[in-house]
Formats: sequence, structure tokens, C-alpha cells
Amino acid sequence: MRAWLIVLAVLFGPGFSHAADTDSPLRSNPRWEQARKDLGQGKAADARTAFETLLKEYPNEPDLHLFLGMSLLRLRDPHGAVVAIKRAIALDPNHVEARTLLGYVELEVRGDADAAIKEYTTVIELRPDLPEAYNNLAVAQKKKGELNQAIASLNKALERKADFAAALTTRGGILAEQNRWAEARRDFEAALKLNPADDGALYGLAEARRADRDYAGAQEALSELISRSPNFVYWLEWGRIGLIRYWWVLLTLAVALALRGRFRKARTQANG
Repeated sequence: MRAWLIVLAVLFGPGFSHAADTDSPLRSNPRWEQARKDLGQGKAADARTAFETLLKEYPNEPDLHLFLGMSLLRLRDPHGAVVAIKRAIALDPNHVEARTLLGYVELEVRGDADAAIKEYTTVIELRPDLPEAYNNLAVAQKKKGELNQAIASLNKALERKADFAAALTTRGGILAEQNRWAEARRDFEAALKLNPADDGALYGLAEARRADRDYAGAQEALSELISRSPNFVYWLEWGRIGLIRYWWVLLTLAVALALRGRFRKARTQANG
């Protein structure tokens, strides 16, 4: 649940926590507050029931439809989530959070990058000052293979928020795909200064160091990742780099064993 809330925070930005704190009559309703609290604590089924009950009283409140959509998404009902989110947008076409969540579902659940790009572009038109909107657009563009467009979007995000660690990590990953390793390494290092817990940036840094033939540095980064999470991929990469790093030792041992074998054979033949 915590990871899911982090995703939403990155998607929506600082405004997410205040998405429904408007002049709506819901604001003073304790059931509304409790339902959102339940959702935040991972009680998605309880939250869904509460939101559905509230909708009988407030059917024209877009935030209720949005949060119902969040609950349904947590309950692994993406179709129901999309229906609820689209109702929120129908009631308020300028609802930034609803369009952002719809873009996320289209991209990450349905795999429709074009639909996601459409929603994120609309969000940017509504909120051109929101750095998260450009970052979201870049993620969709990257998945579509539009790498240069994605970098341009991330540049705009960072123009608006220079300490946007997620945007730096995303841009570093795209630069790495383009084999622009020096630039990628700078982005990963900058992202880690802002957020040392960013595993994506740390893995990217390991790859950038490997590309620079800094094998010791690459293994150091991977060792830190392994200490956080014993992921098989990290172990495999650590071992692969170790083989590259010490290939000359293995080669020397192989040559020594081969020569030893030949020497024994020659001695045996000489002795009859």
C-alpha cells in the first residue's frame, strides 16, 4: 500500500493530499474523512463501500467518483476504476487528479501509451506549472519509444522543479538507453543526492559505472542494492561484473593449469 501511495504522490504532486479539500459539502462530512483514511490505511473494501454510500447522497461530486476509482483500482478492478474516474471527468473536465489517474491506468494497466499521452497532455494544458505532469508525460512517451520527446518533457519538468529526483532518474534511464552514459551517470548521481533511497537511480548508476569500466564502483552500487533487497537480478549482475573485473585472474589460472597439464604429460612421456 505504501508503494502505491508513493506512486500516486509522484503522479499528482503536492496537490494530491488536498485533492478533495475544496468547498464541497463533503468537506464537513466525517464519513468522507473516514473513507479516505481507510483507503490510505489499505482498507480498500471498506473505503469502496463508504464511497458508494456517499455517492447516493452526493452523486455529482467528482472527488467521490475519483476516490471510488482509487478504491476499485486497489481491489484489482481496473474496468470499474476507469468507469468511476471517467464519471469524475464528465462532472469536471478540468479535474487534474482524475485525468492523471486515468492516464496512469491507461499506461500501466491497459498498456495504452497513446491514451495516457492524451490525458497527460490535457493535464499540462490545465496545469502548465505542474512538474509532475511533464514527468508523467515523459514516462508514457518513453514506453511508446519516443525517447527524444520524453527527454524534452523531463527537461521541462526539471525547469519547474530542479530537485525533482524522480525526473532525474527517469531522464537518466532514457539517456542510458541512448548510450549517453556520461550524462546518464550525472543524472543518477544527482537523483541519489536528493533521494539516497532511490533504487532505480542506484541501479542506473551501477550500469553507468559498468559502461565506464568502473567495475569496482558498479559492484559497490549493486552490493548496496543487494543489502536492501536480495533481488536475483542484482546478484546476477554483480557476479557478471565480477567475472569481467577479474577475467585476467581466471585467464592466468586457466593458462597455468594448461601448462601444468602439458608439463606432466611431457614428463610422463620422457620417463617412458
